[in-house]
Parts: sequence; structure tokens; C-alpha cells
Amino acid sequence: MAAAAGWLLWPQPESPQRSSAELMDVVMWNKEPIGGPFTLIDHDARPRTDTEFRGQVLLVYFGFTFCSDICPIDLQSIAQAVDRLGPDGGVQPLFITIDPEKDTPPQLKAYVALIHPRLIGLTGDRRQISKVASDYRVFYAKSEPQKKGGSSIDHMSLVYVVGRDGKYVGFFPPGTSADRIVDTLRPLVSAPPQT
Repeated sequence: MAAAAGWLLWPQPESPQRSSAELMDVVMWNKEPIGGPFTLIDHDARPRTDTEFRGQVLLVYFGFTFCSDICPIDLQSIAQAVDRLGPDGGVQPLFITIDPEKDTPPQLKAYVALIHPRLIGLTGDRRQISKVASDYRVFYAKSEPQKKGGSSIDHMSLVYVVGRDGKYVGFFPPGTSADRIVDTLRPLVSAPPQT
């Protein structure tokens, strides 16, 4: 997943550019803190912060609405898992765009409506997105425009799990089935909240 020649890395604030392999190593082995506070805009153009979701388990996914590859597959698995856990399952899925120029609130609203009614799409300005992606150790790089299809974005496609207290718990790799997500999350969401 490393950036090939011709790829432009978007700058990550407060840290030098890092390769996908380095960031995957950080996530796999929990070498650095992952996650943290954010203030973004939802698909209804309302400001949202991480603190609003305390008490719920979050499934946080970074992608973009024009992705025709892994994003729709992973988001469908998330949607199926949320359905299987039920309306009171205590799980909130979040989709954070890595392409805020194209993924405006109206674009996000139309997209998340196709996936699941409880999915919240989040965007912000380039700096806000870069910061939250950096906090989650997400690699993403934009390709140079092609003749026909325009540019694309290479990105890590992990489903991050954040506990009810707002702290990072772990991740699901790309292509994880809804069944696996449910089996893993059920004990987490059924445990009594810690005070």
C-alpha cells in the first residue's frame, strides 16, 4: 500500500509524512496512542465532537464517497453488523471522509443514506481531516489525475473500534465479515458501563 511514484501525500500536521507500512506497523503493534478528540461537520452540516458519542461503541471508518473499491464493501459489513446488534446495540458507525473537497455535507448525506440510516458522515476542512487521520494513524495519498477517471485515493481501510469511554480499543482489518464484527463487539456492548 506504499505510495508509488506519482502519488502526492497530503501533509499530516505535527508529524512528517509516514509510509503506509510504518503506520500499519504502529496500528498493528499499538506502538503509539490512536484516536483522540475531534471537531468535524456531519452530513447535515452540524458541528460534531467526539464527546457527543460517549456511552456508545464507535466503529470509525476513513474513506471517500467516490471509492469504488473497498469502502462500499467494508461499510456494508459495518451496516449489517449494526443491524444484527439491534437498535439498542450501543454501536454508532462513523464515516470520516479523506476527500473533504468532494465530500461536502450534501454529498455525504446522499452517500450515507445508501449505506445505513444510523451511519454518520463527517467532514471538515483539509486541516481538520488531516489532524483526525493523523490521530488515528491513517495513511492516505491522492493520485495524479488520470486522463479519464480523475484522481483516486489510496488509503488504509481499517475499521477502528472506540470504547464507550472514548478510548481506542482495536481495529478490524479490511474485508472483515459482519459476523466477525458482531461476535467481537457483542461482549463489549453488553458489558455494564464502567464508572
